[in-house]
Amino acid sequence: MIETNRPAAAPAEDEPDLLRDQFRQLLRYRRLIGAGVGIGLLGGVYLGVTTADTYVATADIVLRAPTDDPFNPSLAPDKAINIGSERQVALSSSIANEAAKKLGVSASGFRSLRSGLQVTNPPQTMVLRFTYTAASPAEAAKRANAMTEAYLLKRQEALDVTRDKMVKGYQDQRDPVAKQLDELVKQINGMPAGPARDAAYSSKTDQQSKVNTLNSNIAKLQALDMTPGRVTSAAVPPHGADGPGIAMSLALGAAVGLALGLLAAWVRLVFDPAPRSEGDVARALRAPVLGSLPRGKADGGPLLAAGEEDPRLAEEFRSVAFRLAYDSRFADRRRLLVVAPRGSSEIAAAVAVNLAASFAETGKDVLLIEADLRTPVLAGQLPTESAGRPRWSQSQGAPGPQHADIEWPDGRQLVVDAGESGSFDLIPGERVRNVPRALTSSRASRLISEADSPNSTVVVLAPPVLSYADALALVDRVDGVLVVCNPGAVRRTDLSRIRELISGAGGTVLGAVLHAPLPGDKRSRSFRRGGAPAPEAPEPAPAPRRREPQPIPYEVAAADAAQHIPGDGTDTVALRTVRTGRR
Repeated sequence: MIETNRPAAAPAEDEPDLLRDQFRQLLRYRRLIGAGVGIGLLGGVYLGVTTADTYVATADIVLRAPTDDPFNPSLAPDKAINIGSERQVALSSSIANEAAKKLGVSASGFRSLRSGLQVTNPPQTMVLRFTYTAASPAEAAKRANAMTEAYLLKRQEALDVTRDKMVKGYQDQRDPVAKQLDELVKQINGMPAGPARDAAYSSKTDQQSKVNTLNSNIAKLQALDMTPGRVTSAAVPPHGADGPGIAMSLALGAAVGLALGLLAAWVRLVFDPAPRSEGDVARALRAPVLGSLPRGKADGGPLLAAGEEDPRLAEEFRSVAFRLAYDSRFADRRRLLVVAPRGSSEIAAAVAVNLAASFAETGKDVLLIEADLRTPVLAGQLPTESAGRPRWSQSQGAPGPQHADIEWPDGRQLVVDAGESGSFDLIPGERVRNVPRALTSSRASRLISEADSPNSTVVVLAPPVLSYADALALVDRVDGVLVVCNPGAVRRTDLSRIRELISGAGGTVLGAVLHAPLPGDKRSRSFRRGGAPAPEAPEPAPAPRRREPQPIPYEVAAADAAQHIPGDGTDTVALRTVRTGRR
């Protein structure tokens, strides 16, 4: 008895595995990444060329507020000065006009003079940093110093104007009071002693106090230190250009371009409808990927991989067969339905034939049923030999009506020689008038039930599941489904739909087998370009053919059994040179 296990529907992946998988998928878009690096290098060249003849000179100014006692820390400078407003003043056109006058710049060059200046404020300081960019070192230093001098001059003028206005305001308040005080003094001198004179003295005291207060304010304003600030670092001609250099520019451009390329590749990956890895296929089908056929070995070669010089393909099929054999979902009933999503079933046919050979190699009695009744080709491609009457057709008085229009299965059973792997039976497909009725007939059900016999395995090949509903008609009797697909030619939504259809029909997706695009398959290339899959050409209806009474093959075989000599070379035919055809 073979010990089996029941694997999870889809292998769990932790976050590092997902990140590694996504990074590997990003490397598929090498053109986008290369284009990003190329654009970054061009930008680096442009940066290196445009900044090769630019020079930057810097001057620093420390601002200070007007004060009568510079050593009194009671008033913080940042409370008296709005550094943001001062920065905007330094960048204003009035400062540029004053500097233009000093430098002798014409009106046509005023705009370029102003555009070369940058003023910044280092955090937590009262410093304004004037940075000027010019085409020569001397010009950069000269203009930076001119800008700082113009700013200090304008700030000095603004402070002086403010102080003069305040002094004038105090004087305007003081002069009327002083005039009234002089008149009151004259009146007091001519008044006799008495209550009136005492009242006049009291009024004189009040007015004298007002005059003294206003004089004190005027004196304080006139005593203020109105220095707007000082230059802590004058601009000097720079020793070299401001640009990073051509080498650094190229390195920086390459790094930025690589980041842009990776970002573009990631966006392309996010919106790519096709699964780009085994993990995507497993997550869409919720079933593991049982195998991946080697590139260039899955098409255009012999139908049976056994006996080839390169054993990789045969070993891959054996690996898939053993993984199925140790899956209890398949081992319990030993029925397998092999389907492709859409399009060609060529690779699915090769997978079904080679899995049948692999199961036969393990000593099982294998029956391969070609349930593709729309394009049956296996009987014409494989040199086969008629076998004896199959057990399912020997039952007498089978229940259920026998419809005359059901022509398949008709009792033919062929033997296929798989070389060193042994042999297996083949029920070839045949074009019929009513495909759904033939697939759901009682004779087809009895044929599939051959897997109920001890040590028997049934492999069924069906048309693409998204092109026809034939596979869904077989799911409830076969249960286990193997999906054969090219990840670059199918959408993730298609795989999810296949899983939903199979689950809804009562079946189980056992896994998937991946393969590379077929030679000349334009459909997968158009799919990669983002276009929708090309519509399939409608299959021409089979021409009605007249069936004439013919001897039944298994009756002929039974009649000739006595004349057959074992080992005469007519038992089986090797298939090592048989080539697959387009389905």
